Amino acid sequence: MTAYITRRLIIAVFILILVSLIVFFAIRLLPGEPLVIFIGRSAQSGTVSMAQLQALRHEYGLDLPIMVQYWHWAWGFLHGDLGTSINYHTDVNTLMRERFPITLHLGITAFIINIFFGTLFGLAAAVRRGTWVDTVVTVLANIGVSMPQFWLAILLIIVFGIKLNWLPVTGYTSPFTDFWLSTRQIIMPVFVLAVTMMATTARLVRSSMLEVTRQDYIRTAWAKGLRERTVILRHALKNGLIPVFTIVGIDLSMVFAGSVLVETVFAIPGIGRLLVTSVFAQDYVVIQSGTLIIALIIIGVNVIVDISYGWLDPRIRYS
Repeated sequence: MTAYITRRLIIAVFILILVSLIVFFAIRLLPGEPLVIFIGRSAQSGTVSMAQLQALRHEYGLDLPIMVQYWHWAWGFLHGDLGTSINYHTDVNTLMRERFPITLHLGITAFIINIFFGTLFGLAAAVRRGTWVDTVVTVLANIGVSMPQFWLAILLIIVFGIKLNWLPVTGYTSPFTDFWLSTRQIIMPVFVLAVTMMATTARLVRSSMLEVTRQDYIRTAWAKGLRERTVILRHALKNGLIPVFTIVGIDLSMVFAGSVLVETVFAIPGIGRLLVTSVFAQDYVVIQSGTLIIALIIIGVNVIVDISYGWLDPRIRYS
């Protein structure tokens, strides 16, 4: 087990290095220069001389060789220094502390809803296979998987925000400031984030439970006269949840990927909207640091999921 964890950690470190290299060099392939974009947006009058531009390049380290820039950024990241944003002209650590809790609030809420309702619907469809319950869950799951998030978000805004005026269309308020307003503001974004994940989870749980219920030990449990609840919850569900744990990492990546779109549509000042703004401004440091932090979270969750297989299914052993 120790050897397996060590191998997974080494692979995780290698993936992080690869992600950092890809993001660092890919963003620099875009045409234009971040300082020129920043100056063009912020300058009220007059022009900036080449001497001033060179001074700014030196301040942000953009005049150094590209490999030296990468080394300085990577070394700073390892020591908790994410650098200074060109577009916001502030410390990236401060930006992340302000934006990340908002994205986590939306993402964790959507993730919990996904796990609870996705598992519940998938379990109901498997237990009641061939009935109207199975048909309804299957149809809704297929619709949820194929429905574009941006279309669903716009539809919800039109119906519940503009036509019915039940929910706020944009903005975010901390639940510690105004819990009721915060809850009303996140209903639509969280629903949009959770729909695709719930649909995927329900389909996987259904197919996994149908496979598990055909196993010999389940037939033995039925033959012993155990109640349906005992057979399903105590014997079948634990092994049937293995695919759910498998897609935890995928769902987490969908939370961050979806937050880019959802936060942009609903004007929520989270990490997703920060990254979108930084891409248009070519704010190298913010994009690099934000992407690497998200990759670190996803890879860490996947490592934990891999290790948890042995607890979920005693037949799985690591050598």
